[in-house]
Amino acid sequence: MKKVIGYSLLIVAAIAGSGFAYLYFRKPASRPARDVKVAMTPERIERGRYLYRLGDCQGCHSPHEMKNGAIVAVADREGSGQVFVENGFRAGIPNITPDPETGIGAWTDGEKIRAIREGIDKSGKALFPMMPYEHFRHMADEDVESLVAYMNTLKPIRNQVERSVLPMFVKMMIKGAPQPVEAAVQRPDPSNRRLYGEYLVNLGLCIECHTPGEGPNTDMTKRFAGGRRFDINGLVVASANITADPATGIGSWTSEYFKERFHRYRDGTPADAAGKFTVMPWANLAKLPDDDLEAICSYLREQQPIENKVDRHPGPDAKLASN
Repeated sequence: MKKVIGYSLLIVAAIAGSGFAYLYFRKPASRPARDVKVAMTPERIERGRYLYRLGDCQGCHSPHEMKNGAIVAVADREGSGQVFVENGFRAGIPNITPDPETGIGAWTDGEKIRAIREGIDKSGKALFPMMPYEHFRHMADEDVESLVAYMNTLKPIRNQVERSVLPMFVKMMIKGAPQPVEAAVQRPDPSNRRLYGEYLVNLGLCIECHTPGEGPNTDMTKRFAGGRRFDINGLVVASANITADPATGIGSWTSEYFKERFHRYRDGTPADAAGKFTVMPWANLAKLPDDDLEAICSYLREQQPIENKVDRHPGPDAKLASN
């Protein structure tokens, strides 16, 4: 009997060891970077600037400061990277300027495209999924090339960002996140407001901020219902409910009012309408064309209405009020 137990334990240990070895040594799913040099035309660069704003790339990849009730990018440091600290976790957000030593100036355009949409860096390693490549994998071929074209115009800034320190288990598990983009990706026809609105909402990462929870703890049964809490140096704000619920969401908003909410920030005012702290990238989104804002509004108002009353500015120790 003891021998049977001993053999059983050896088998279990062998299986566990094999599983650990597989996770430790496996490579992320990937393909070679495309051999492509993006066209640096004025039209493509301007489209890339638009996409850079829509996806709030500087929100992660630029150092920030508090200004007029909002967290804003430090002037002249666009794309130079920063260290993000939350709940004891330190993440190095890379320098994406064309600096050849500390940025991505030595990367090919194909490697940049692969990183943005597939989550694989120049050396073939998986990027931490804080980089939202799982959303950006749906970015059209033409658009990702435009985004790279704009990134190529950023001022090279020498800034070595410290690397993220991840637990071994996390490093092993994130290898499963990247997925190659094998087929061509087309941009939806802007005349189809619903599809184009969905495309913009995806690239704008609206679901990331406007859904309760974070990462694997995101509550997808309340997608777009708001309530995600942001605590920045003791200042707390919660994301709004942007579902079609008429009482607690945007269901009673007209398209004109939706646009007007963004137009308020075209003068550069970063704080929200009540002058309170905000992490919403109003300054970027206020520059979207009205047609695109209408498409976004159209898509959001077609989503499931979810009643969820959110206290947008709770105290540091308060729980988010919802019903």
